[in-house]
Order: sequence, then C-alpha cells, then structure tokens
Amino acid sequence: MDILALDLGTSSVRALVLDADAIPRPGALARRKVHLVTGEDGSGTLDGRRYLACLLECLDELADAGHLRDIELVTASAQWHSVVPLDADGEPIGPVLTWLDTRPEPPAGAAGPADPDAFHQRTGTWWHRCFWSLRLPWLRERAGTPVARFAGLAEYVLGVLLTEAPVSISMASGTGLVDLRRLDWDPEACDLAGVRPGELPRLAPMEWRGRLRPEYARRWPQLAGARWTAPVGDGAASNVGSGCVDPSRAAVTVGTSAAVRLIQRVPAGAELPPLSHQLWRYRVDHEHVVTGTAYSSGGNIFAWAQRELRLPSGAELEAALFRVPADGRVMANPRFGGDRPPGSAPAGSGELRGLSFGTTAVDLLAELMRGLCRLVAKDLTVLEAGVVKPAEVVLGGGAMAASAWWRQAFVAALAPRPVRHQRHPEIGATGAALVALGRVADGGRIGGIGRTD
Repeated sequence: MDILALDLGTSSVRALVLDADAIPRPGALARRKVHLVTGEDGSGTLDGRRYLACLLECLDELADAGHLRDIELVTASAQWHSVVPLDADGEPIGPVLTWLDTRPEPPAGAAGPADPDAFHQRTGTWWHRCFWSLRLPWLRERAGTPVARFAGLAEYVLGVLLTEAPVSISMASGTGLVDLRRLDWDPEACDLAGVRPGELPRLAPMEWRGRLRPEYARRWPQLAGARWTAPVGDGAASNVGSGCVDPSRAAVTVGTSAAVRLIQRVPAGAELPPLSHQLWRYRVDHEHVVTGTAYSSGGNIFAWAQRELRLPSGAELEAALFRVPADGRVMANPRFGGDRPPGSAPAGSGELRGLSFGTTAVDLLAELMRGLCRLVAKDLTVLEAGVVKPAEVVLGGGAMAASAWWRQAFVAALAPRPVRHQRHPEIGATGAALVALGRVADGGRIGGIGRTD
C-alpha cells in the first residue's frame, strides 16, 4: 500500500507519495508555489481558486509520472486558521484569509466571552483576530454577496474534489469554535461568531473516509478506489513528523512561520490539563492535544532579507553568518507580521536598533534570526512548566534544514536543553500520514532525528 500525502501550506502546495510506513518514495513529489498577498494594512490572503488549480497540477504531475498506481490512502496536512466565505453554490466570496491576516476587529459593541478564562480553558483559544469568533463577523460584514457558509481552505479545496468534505476535529480546533473536551462546536464561541450550525462544516467522525467525485475519479483513475482522510492541522502534523509525540520532546518548527509545541495524550471526554494564559491548545486527533505558541515570523524573515538586502547566497551566506559576533550591538524585533495570539501587536511591529555605519546586511539578518530564537526560548520555559521535566527539543521545518547557522543559534538560545534536528524535510506529510493510520506513537521512533551539527 502507498499513501498520497498532501501538504496544503501557505507558501506552497505539495503532493508526495509515501510507503506504508510513511517514508517518502524517491522522486514522487510535485510542488507548486502559491502567491500569498500581503499589504501594509495587515492583509494576508490567498486566491482559493488558484490554490485549487495548483493542487490539481500537482496531482496531474504525479499521475503522468506513474506515481499514483498503488495509492490506497490519501492524507493531508493543512494550515490552521484559514477561512473563506462561500456562496450557495460553494464558490468563494473573495479571497481566503490566512493566519497572517491581522485585519479582523471585534464588531461594534461586542463584549467577548462571559468568562474569558473559562473560554480559554474550554476552547484552547481567545477571542482574537486569528480565530473564527472574530473573523466570521468581520468577513460577513464585508461580503458583497450573502454568505451561505464558511470553510477553511482545506475544506473548500477538498469539497471540490470529494463527494463530501467534513472538517476534522484537528482543523476545527484551530477555528477557536470547538470545545476540546466534548469535541463539538462550542455554543458560546459560535454565538460570538454569529453562525448557526448549518453555516459551518460538518465535524468528521473518528475514522471518517471520503471518495473522489466521479469527474475526478475519471481524471485520476488510479485514485478512484482510494480512501481520503480528514486533514490534520499543520502544526500537529509537524510535531508527529518531528518525532515529538509526548511531553518528553518539544518541537521547534520553522517554515514560513515558526512555533514551539508539545503533544499530550488526552482522549475525548477526558479532563484537559490546566492551560497557561499565554499558550494555545488544539487537537491532533480524537486522542491527543497539542499545546504551544506560534510566531508570524520564521522563514519569511529569511526570504524578506534575501529579497530586500544585498546578501551573499548559499555557502557564502552561511560562512558570513558564522563570522557575525555572538554579542553584536544590533538589536532586532522580528515581529514583522505582528503577533500571533494572544498578542495583539499589528503587522509592521518589527524593529532594528543600534545600527551604525559598520552594520552589514548579514548583521541584520543574523540578529533577526537570533531574535526569533530568543522568543522561542522564553515561551518554551512557559510550555515546560506544565510538564514533569524539561523537554528535549527537536528542530524541524524547511528553514531549519536550510541553515546550519540558524540551528546553532537555536542550540545557544535553548541551552542547557539537549537540542536535536529532524533532517527529514517532509515532516508535515509524514505526520499527517501517521495520524491517519492511527500510529501517532510511532512518531517517537521516526527516523532522521540526529545531533544538531
């Protein structure tokens, strides 16, 4: 049996083929970059129709190369928090809001949850612009067409391909509208969002499996009999794919953005562990929760610097970074995209201070990258306070794979904790496959984890 894994990210769409143990098949990968539209007003949007077209192109590429012959299961890792309003025909009304969009504001006169702390403990989230409790009223007010229902990007895309596309408990938990213990839509959160049950996707039951619509089964006959599983939130999937599946290991993932997270086993209906007011909590699946914090900056800082500064490239840049003194005088705040919850700093909150005529472009990049390391180290201390012992840390994600210097900067910031590196680049796809197979615990024995340089 082979597994087709989809990675529905912010900067790219990827489709790759894994074997029955969730190990990638050599050469069986298709990727398309997607265009994230950002603006000085805090916008961060994607074109839903173009995103779907990119996914179709990836599947066509794999099919043409003969990589879909033995696929029996299709899994997906997808970005949390995205939302798109749909009309009565299921067509998008405007662009998709991503996690990066900081524009949503509370409706005039809205008071928020009756008991904010109880709301946070119950849903793992806050009444915040990142979550649907604020996003849906904001979107509805600006829609030029009546909104029939709302969906995440993954549910929109899969809703086109499949006969039905309910939302997984993992993806639903990222909306901020779910009671994490009952595993159902939270009445107070839905009331704040101004939605009725029919305007939200149906929650996928445990072990849900979907099928392609007839027109797409004809397009890819190799997938006609394949079973599709409900997507897993990208952060949860990345933890599993990094081998961080219990409180003994924390995952620090740096892709487009960054996050630090821990997974705990908490089955549906069980009492949830106390949650620090500084941390969020979502669902991996019906048996596990993931707790942590995230940042709007990550690899996008590196991409910005490469685009806007006169930097060397490749090995020359790495060598230059290693020559930057550890006690440089430049100070940086890497919050270019504003705060992720619970913070409320707007987009454009990044800072560079202590510049002189001797400051180089490499100095600026080094301090921005170190600034993110310091944020992660501070929040990991809060995360560790809720577990028995300090965690081993595993670095993962595309940005970590690309820069040995950045890995070393994290080692320095996170000391004295042991820090390791997951060299396998497709941690989201691997993690989503293990969740779909009901083998989350096997992530702890996953290959590719080694010493950090």
